[in-house]
Amino acid sequence: MPRELTLGVPHPGLHRPRRWCPAFTLRLQGWSVPTLIFALWWVASREYWMSEQILPAPALVWQSALELGAGEIWVNLGVSLQRLALGLLAGIGSGAVIGAWLGSSRRAERLVLPTFSALAQIPTLAWIPLFMVFFGIGEVLKLVVLIKAVIVPITLHTLVGVRDAQPRLREAAAVLRLPRGLQVRRLIVPAALPSFMAGVRLALSAGWSSLLAVELLASSEGIGYLMVWARQLFMLDIVFVCIVVIGVIGVGMDLAIGWTDRTLVHWPHPPTAQLNRGARLRGWQRVEAWYLPLALLALWQFACQLQWIAPQILVSPLLVLHTTWTGLADGSLPAAMLMSLSRTLGGLLLGGLAGFSVGLLLGLSRRAERVFGPSLGALRQIAIFAWVPLLTAWFGLGEPAKWVFVSFAAFFPLYIATQRSVASLSPQLTEAAQVLRLGPLPRLGRLVFPGAAPGIFGGLRLSLIYAWLGTIGAEYFMPSNGGIGSLMIGAQQLLRMDVIMSGMLLVGLTGALLNHFGQRIEARATRWRHA
Repeated sequence: MPRELTLGVPHPGLHRPRRWCPAFTLRLQGWSVPTLIFALWWVASREYWMSEQILPAPALVWQSALELGAGEIWVNLGVSLQRLALGLLAGIGSGAVIGAWLGSSRRAERLVLPTFSALAQIPTLAWIPLFMVFFGIGEVLKLVVLIKAVIVPITLHTLVGVRDAQPRLREAAAVLRLPRGLQVRRLIVPAALPSFMAGVRLALSAGWSSLLAVELLASSEGIGYLMVWARQLFMLDIVFVCIVVIGVIGVGMDLAIGWTDRTLVHWPHPPTAQLNRGARLRGWQRVEAWYLPLALLALWQFACQLQWIAPQILVSPLLVLHTTWTGLADGSLPAAMLMSLSRTLGGLLLGGLAGFSVGLLLGLSRRAERVFGPSLGALRQIAIFAWVPLLTAWFGLGEPAKWVFVSFAAFFPLYIATQRSVASLSPQLTEAAQVLRLGPLPRLGRLVFPGAAPGIFGGLRLSLIYAWLGTIGAEYFMPSNGGIGSLMIGAQQLLRMDVIMSGMLLVGLTGALLNHFGQRIEARATRWRHA
């Protein structure tokens, strides 16, 4: 036998069949789903399977894109991006200062953080009716909503980064007697930057989504207003163009924040983006957390009694409690909450089941991930509220539209968590399955599900929260058939501040309970990790 073949080197006279650009072929697989969807869209519009008002033809959408690109869409997009920039600047700056202060002072953390966390439990959407009454529907409303959406993740992540800076580095700084300014530059800022950048990523997503929501509800310019205007005239070709533009902006912002993160944080660091329990409180330290909320409540009641602000704008906390008690007693608030919770759980069941199934498929099959992954990733970059005009045009304002919207909100958290958890399982599990000759179902039940359970149940908890937020948003934009969101929007139109604040209280408590319930399910389902 020739020496070349013995060593595994091909003989010059032998020729292997040439493979046609395998990397290029793999890239083409990601375009198969968009190509198929476009083909179905073209055939459906050509054969008039649906009315052109419901499903505009691709040629009409392209023509509208060219006409809007001549100037109108850039004007509205510029207004939205200017609002986003101002809100991010104010929210990130304020959140960084507050987070650094709370992270550097244990006493400030004990006094302020419980109240801040309690207010943060009320989602940004629930604040919008209250902000409408306080600030009107002008530019101040958009700025305040953006700041509220941005300041929470920035504050919490900055707090964690500053507070949880490496203890050994702090000890070294103390031994070296470094000046305070040098400690901040060389120790605290590098230690807090990874967590801070994680907060910026979350703040950017939350701010962009909240801006679109408030522009859909109350605006006379901006990309959200353009979509509402086109939806009212049933010009869905313009809605399609706006959705594509919003998706492109989302992809661009994600790439920009990823590049910034890699540029600024170029050193190894431990993950610190999670609040820990902290030291056990003793004596009066347990009472300090009540100082600020009690002081704020007293100031609130005092301001109402002296009528510093008109009673139509600010009602007393006692009246809010009375309205809440009356609503609970007559059954109006429980009925609204039960209707909203039924939509949340129904949407979670549909969207969560779809997300889990798709995530499992893409996690187990690399080919499926190459085919469907890019399309799902592109859809994920489109802010959830950008779909509202299209869904209301296709499904109306009734229950089907609400369920579809909530399902869509619950889909992506569980899909992403399942896909990443299954795809990142140790290759040793696959080898063990082959050695044990396990079939597909035993492999799933004994190896895949137990290994991916922590990530899957973490995604389920996030899906539960997103389904609840999606329910509130659906009831805002589709105010029919009741629900706590519809109740709050109706109260805002009637200037019933007591009803608005009562609804905010229940929405915040329900969100906190759902989060706690999700954590308990996650801990119980994965209790074997702590054994």
